[in-house]
Amino acid sequence: MYSRNKRHAHWVVRAMELTGKKFLVVGASGVLGAELTRQLQDKGATVLGTARSNETAGNIPAKVEIRLLLDYESPESVKTLTDYLLASSEIDGIINASGVVAFGEASALDSATITRLMAVNASGPMQLVSALQPLLAKKDESVVVNLTGVVAETPLPGIAAYSASKCAIDGFLTGVTREWRRAGTRVISARPGHTETGLAGRAIAGEAPKFPQGMTAEHVAEKIVTAIESDEKELPASAF
Repeated sequence: MYSRNKRHAHWVVRAMELTGKKFLVVGASGVLGAELTRQLQDKGATVLGTARSNETAGNIPAKVEIRLLLDYESPESVKTLTDYLLASSEIDGIINASGVVAFGEASALDSATITRLMAVNASGPMQLVSALQPLLAKKDESVVVNLTGVVAETPLPGIAAYSASKCAIDGFLTGVTREWRRAGTRVISARPGHTETGLAGRAIAGEAPKFPQGMTAEHVAEKIVTAIESDEKELPASAF
């Protein structure tokens, strides 16, 4: 984290101890979100997990006592959650592991698909972390992590709209990194390559091409949790 050394007027970096910390994991009902939740808990952290529906909330790891509903496609849902947390909780970190994907040439995608991609992958997370930043700023150290993926570095044909949504949230994270640094909030854009989470099989449009074997959720989650602990400020694709 960044902490202010008043005597010498410079920023000192130190590692983040996870024991006793509280994290909001968005998408804790998904494969990667659930694995991140388990690894954080193994390190002694408490997790508040979100799911989009009551049905998928059952996929959140059993040890998570506080399960919350969040639908990024609904600004009202985001506001309901953030209002609740601002009024009743404290958190040390937010990890956004929720997302949707669409395949096909950009000209073949309808406006509803593009709107959904941008809401779930970009504007929803922007609204959430912006609203909760005052809560994070109350802590001496805090962190925001967003799964942006390798397409935030290298947009690809066949998933151009999906790439654009990830580039949008990546640009936002780059901008707020400097805005929030003085408040002690570290911002990490995690950009792993293809990961075996089943997301491609749940595309909201189009059909996934045949991908080579991807990374495991366990591997990606371990890299992210280690980055949080060791005060990394960036997780490019090459880090995975």
